[in-house]
Amino acid sequence: MNEHHNLDAIDRQILRVLQRHGDISHAALAEQVGASAASCWRRIRALENAGVLGPTVRLLNPQAVGRDLDVICQVRMRAHDMQARANFERFIDSHREIMECYSMSGEWDYLLRIVVSDVRDYERFLMRELLSHPAVATCASHFALSRVKFTTELPV
Repeated sequence: MNEHHNLDAIDRQILRVLQRHGDISHAALAEQVGASAASCWRRIRALENAGVLGPTVRLLNPQAVGRDLDVICQVRMRAHDMQARANFERFIDSHREIMECYSMSGEWDYLLRIVVSDVRDYERFLMRELLSHPAVATCASHFALSRVKFTTELPV
């Protein structure tokens, strides 16, 4: 969605609650925002149809599923033509350990957040996958020591 959706105070309250509790019932949501359950349901459908609300998901604890290491990786490309970038972005989409990818301005072309089990797992991914991609010139890796803040909640 490229345009802003006009949100009233109740829409904003609904969005704040849903970002924290995606599985809340319509009745409980209605109670929290001061509207009827039917009104909340209609508003949620309208927000989904407008592209404001995406799919409902459950967030996993990375340690509980053996993904203890967060790596921030900066990538510099060999070439910047559309085909090279498209091939690289398909590569990004095909690797589940890459959680986020940003096309960047400045010295580095891409910024990746990669989640792996440990340093050996990252070394395998870096050497056999990322650095062997024909469009990649070089990478710089930064290992997170701890997660100070993590949120998926946007300020609305």
